[in-house]
Amino acid sequence: MIKNTWYLSITCILVLIVTLSGCEMILPPTMYEATATKISYDISYGYHVQTMGRGSYEINYLCDIPEVISGTITYDLLYNDEYQIKTLFDNTFIDWNISGMDQRIFDVGVTARVEAAGYLITDLNGADSLTIAEIQERYPEIFDQYTKLQANTTIRFIDPYDPKIISTASMVSQDAQTTNSLLLAQSLFSWLKKNIQYQIHPNEGTVRPASITLESRQGDCDDLSFLYISLCRAVGIPARFIRGYLLTENIDGSVTATAHAWVDVFVGVSGSLNGWIPVECASSSNSIEINIHQNFGLETASHLRLFTDDGSNASLETSLTGISYVTRDPSITIILHSFAEINNFQVLESKNLVITDSNMRYYK
Repeated sequence: MIKNTWYLSITCILVLIVTLSGCEMILPPTMYEATATKISYDISYGYHVQTMGRGSYEINYLCDIPEVISGTITYDLLYNDEYQIKTLFDNTFIDWNISGMDQRIFDVGVTARVEAAGYLITDLNGADSLTIAEIQERYPEIFDQYTKLQANTTIRFIDPYDPKIISTASMVSQDAQTTNSLLLAQSLFSWLKKNIQYQIHPNEGTVRPASITLESRQGDCDDLSFLYISLCRAVGIPARFIRGYLLTENIDGSVTATAHAWVDVFVGVSGSLNGWIPVECASSSNSIEINIHQNFGLETASHLRLFTDDGSNASLETSLTGISYVTRDPSITIILHSFAEINNFQVLESKNLVITDSNMRYYK
């Protein structure tokens, strides 16, 4: 009996010491394998143009100038005549209006030297983010500009007023039990990744409306971005779409630039985007945790921005418009091929993404 008492006492003391020491609370950080956090490359993009036959024509091309959140860009034009530099919807464009006759072959577009670094917000807890009410009070213009419907004459692409989108966003908001804009945007992102599958549809020539993506439960980068923006706007979080290129390294060492779309949401945090944070909706991982760590509030060095939405219907329409032409004679034929080419790609820096047990994030 005495031995049992001593054994129980020693066990209790050991348990008490371990509990008070806090050892069970010390968890190792999550560390992902090293990825390129700083890169440099040359990119050329635009259209190969070939005109055949005899007669006159006019070609119009509104070409976006590239941007990165962190880094430097210098650019030049592939066609140095018949253009104007324009600012539309807070974006800079080269506007070509090319008139010609008969047969020609030429390229129109931009060539640029890019040095880019990855960008992330470190705190995933929303400590310095605003509530939705605070955004509406402090930034009424941003709130009004980026929480409304965006459509053309026939299609409601971004639709925070769709009943099913409202219902879904409200359900997520109630489950999240927070009005913190970053945490609620994160909950909506988690719902998107759990319920909507990334799936390209190359045979469709247009972007799907957000309501169709919600109904079909699948979509490509444009579709997922438009749905996520609609969900955010439905609960009062300002959101906008970004168009650009995503660079991918191939097995043979070459690098491909693919036309891409992603999202910015406004949560009021400090940083290079003045309160906005980037969100990549088209990732293919099945892990919600990995998606949040690697794609929410983080933009890789491989993202190249071309166009930032300003929330208007005209902005949306312009983003969906490519090159156009008019021929003055039925015998003239114009052939257009889009291109985006990467050369002289170099990884300047690679680091590991680290997530601490307190949900802070940094590169190491």
